[in-house]
This record gives sequence, C-alpha cells and structure tokens, in this order.
Amino acid sequence: MRSVVNGSDLPSNQGLARLIARAEGGDASAADALFAALYAELHGLASHQLARSAGWVTLGTTTLLHEAYINISRREGLAFPDRAHFMAYAARVMRGLLIDYVRGRKAQKRGGEFQIGPLTDELPVEPDEGEHLARVGAAVDDLAKLDPLLAQVVDLKFFCGFSFAEIAALRGASERTVQRHWEKARMLLRGLIPD
Repeated sequence: MRSVVNGSDLPSNQGLARLIARAEGGDASAADALFAALYAELHGLASHQLARSAGWVTLGTTTLLHEAYINISRREGLAFPDRAHFMAYAARVMRGLLIDYVRGRKAQKRGGEFQIGPLTDELPVEPDEGEHLARVGAAVDDLAKLDPLLAQVVDLKFFCGFSFAEIAALRGASERTVQRHWEKARMLLRGLIPD
C-alpha cells in the first residue's frame, strides 16, 4: 500500500485540511476534490476490504469504492478534522456496505428471490464469514461508544490494512502508542464479540 502521508500525488496536509473544511461546509466541488485526492488510498482500502472477504463477496473494488463515495457524499454535517478520521470513516462506510451486501445475499438464498431449480444430492456450503463480519462490525461500533480512538485504530488496522507506522503517521503518535491502542482494542473486542 502506498504511503498515506507522503504520497507524491496528494495535496499537503494543509491542503487536505482546507478541502475537508470546505467539504464540511457543504461545498460539493471540495468534496469531489477530496475524493479525487484520496482516490488511490480509498481504492486500496476497498481492495483490502474485499480481500478480507475471501471470496464470499462478489462486489468489485471500484463498485465498493463508488458506493462508499455516494454514501458519504449524501450525508450532511460530517466532520473530518484530519485524514485519519476521514479514512476511518470511509472504512466504516465500506464495512457497513459489505455487511448489508452479505445480509442481502443471505436473504436471497433464504427465498428472497425464490426460483425452482434442479435437485442435486450435494448440500450447499455457505460460509459464515458474512455473519462473522457483521458481529465484528457491531463489536467495533460498540467499542466506538466506549472509546472512539480505539475503534478508529481497529478500523485503520483491521479494515483498512494500514501498518502501525502508517497509523502512527496519520495520528501524529508514536508507533508504540498505536500498538498499545491496538492491543487494548483487541482485548476489549474479545469481550464484545458474541460467540
């Protein structure tokens, strides 16, 4: 994954901050410019999200990325003080879209799009990865209520695939601090994810 801080094609942190502020103020062109500036990173994020699905999601990377953009652009009053918050929010949106997609597919398989077909002797094998992702997503949402910083680290590490060094650079913290937050978040999540 390309560096999230020193990408040569990205505006400076101050330039991004101005774009974020204008986008928050309702400037649609600034929101589009922000999306374009972060497109490569967001594409990598979408690709990572789909890679974690291990084949049980048939969405394409570009489709997921564009659905996330549409979702984010329709919301009003969002506040992204920095790139880390924006990327973590984008990861949550993509996670939610994937969970909704998996739930919709499971509903179809349970008769939502009933079709008569040939009988076979083979039992279909349905991976429970979608349900697992939904439980992890709900647990991260619960963690965000307890400690938003820890939930953001989980979104950036687990769902975005960023390294500790990249997260540290995004957050302006030491790599060791990010590792401690990750370990604390993992301990809390173990208690929040139902068996």
